[in-house]
Amino acid sequence: MSVMDAIKEQVEQNDILLYMKGTPQQPQCGFSARTVQALMACGERFAYINILDNPEVRENLKVYSNWPTFPQLFIKGELVGGCDIITELYESGELKEMISGAVKDSEDG
Repeated sequence: MSVMDAIKEQVEQNDILLYMKGTPQQPQCGFSARTVQALMACGERFAYINILDNPEVRENLKVYSNWPTFPQLFIKGELVGGCDIITELYESGELKEMISGAVKDSEDG
């Protein structure tokens, strides 16, 4: 399986997926830390991939998503954006709605 196929599979199999530097418990950059805080404040579980553990994913994800920076949040297979966008969506209340909608869709089947 190619790295691009692996990324596609990860994105498709996780309703809420964050590609970040580090882990939610130990973010390795301020942008990842802020993004994790916003996601955790929404109160739903999310999957994550530590891009520092896999340089191939780190490089190829930029091509896959056409987004140059990290973190990158995907909801229901769609790129939402990075830290600034996630922070704005959180502050406006839209992020919680998006995440709740993704979780509800999964529960409904």
